[in-house]
Amino acid sequence: MTDTDDALLRRSLDAVRALREQVGQLSARTEEPIAVVGIGCRFPGGADSPERFWDLLREGRDCIVDVPADRWYSPDLPASTRRGGFLTEGAHAFDASFFGIPDAEAREMDPQHRLLLEASWQALEHAGLLSGTRAEQRVGVFVGVSGSENALRPRQPRDTGPYTATGSAVSLAAGRVAHTLGLRGPALAVDTACSSSLLAVHLAVESLRRGECAAAVAGGVSAMMSPAVMLALSQIGALAEDGRCKVFDAAADGYARAEGSGMVALMRAADAVAVRAPVLALIRGSAVNHDGRTSGLTAPNGRAQRELISRALDTARTDPRDVDYLEAHGTGTPLGDPIELRAAADALCAGRTAATPLRIGAVKSNIGHLEAAAGVAGLIKTVLSLRHGEIPGNLHLRTPNPRLDVERLPVVLNDRTSPWPDRADGRPRTAGVSSFGF
Repeated sequence: MTDTDDALLRRSLDAVRALREQVGQLSARTEEPIAVVGIGCRFPGGADSPERFWDLLREGRDCIVDVPADRWYSPDLPASTRRGGFLTEGAHAFDASFFGIPDAEAREMDPQHRLLLEASWQALEHAGLLSGTRAEQRVGVFVGVSGSENALRPRQPRDTGPYTATGSAVSLAAGRVAHTLGLRGPALAVDTACSSSLLAVHLAVESLRRGECAAAVAGGVSAMMSPAVMLALSQIGALAEDGRCKVFDAAADGYARAEGSGMVALMRAADAVAVRAPVLALIRGSAVNHDGRTSGLTAPNGRAQRELISRALDTARTDPRDVDYLEAHGTGTPLGDPIELRAAADALCAGRTAATPLRIGAVKSNIGHLEAAAGVAGLIKTVLSLRHGEIPGNLHLRTPNPRLDVERLPVVLNDRTSPWPDRADGRPRTAGVSSFGF
């Protein structure tokens, strides 16, 4: 071998080492945990802060109320349309001057825009990301939102003004947050029905790992402003007669609609530690799919749900037996609940015993089904449960649905607030959160 050949070989080996190092760095980046560093929320039951939300969950409060007087009420409507998880303090309440928005513009804003602004500001302020230098960085906004019921309310031509279009556009639900708070990362709205907000979080996680933004605020919003959607859902039998989500119970007969907004501030874990942001929990992996052609457009599919959970576990590099708790989609429907529980058991319960069960709950039993914001409500509940070392109990769970087969499965339907102790093997407490859209 000549000196030239030897030098060429050394350069080739150096190049291979450099490429391997680059591949390793890229691989580590795509798997880097994402830290939840802030929470903002406006949920039923007066839960306008994480602390108040945790209090109502821990106390087991039922937040379903009659339709407020400022919305609609008619004895001619079906009983299932007369109750829900409403923001009784008023979805219209909004401090426009705080955000520098003229009163005339605020009056024509969809209440969903207002709720998102409040929850986003609260999450970013909680995380310490609203200082001028950080806000000017690439902070992304990822919002789950399904249309605008406010746009369904009767309007006269004279009610239309210069802010009507921007006040109701779904795309501007995210754009307004970025504009008002001076955030310069990606800003987008996504609609996959009841999985919208959790998908928004998934997209934020992927964007952070790709380096498209240095931080993000993600979640969703829903506001019930017209009886039209409520009536349509009642007519297809989706709503419970008593207006409550009786998740996993034999009496489950549909869900209770609810409204509100939840947003979480996110950063790459290493970046959060570097700036001393409060790390509330880590998102290690997430996944999304569709169940393709099934028996019906809105019918749930157990195989697709099982595959989705397994894919999320793979991306998180997590053994199914390490998952202590599942915050289920759990709407309280006689068809959907058994399918979801069996899929979760198939994906998460292999090798478990009665001594190491999977505990399962659903926040919808407390506050109702927030539809586009449902997933992030479950995520926030789970983060707070991790922080406090307790799992709130499901309400309205008296007799488990016999189709669940809970007696033969190593699962516990969490029907009362219970401790979530540190694991004996030293591993961190771990949970999963599921959300599905029709």
